[in-house]
Amino acid sequence: MARVAVDVVIKPEILDPQGKAIVAALARTGHPGVSSVRQGKHFDLEVDDSVTDADLEEIAENLLANPVIETWTITRLQDADAPVAR
Repeated sequence: MARVAVDVVIKPEILDPQGKAIVAALARTGHPGVSSVRQGKHFDLEVDDSVTDADLEEIAENLLANPVIETWTITRLQDADAPVAR
């Protein structure tokens, strides 16, 4: 088994009101140095060796993201059974 991370964010040309709200909240709470935030989604998948990069791309495009307004990155992390460093 391997661990895979899929990160989905709104395309840069799409308005992100939640990101703007976070920037405003950061300024109000004493973190004025952050000028931009793009909100998104993070998915952790555990996959076996039969799942190819093409399969992961299809999963991201057809199930996890809306390709009209979102982009995604897929990262193979490590074996699912390996300890995670903290």
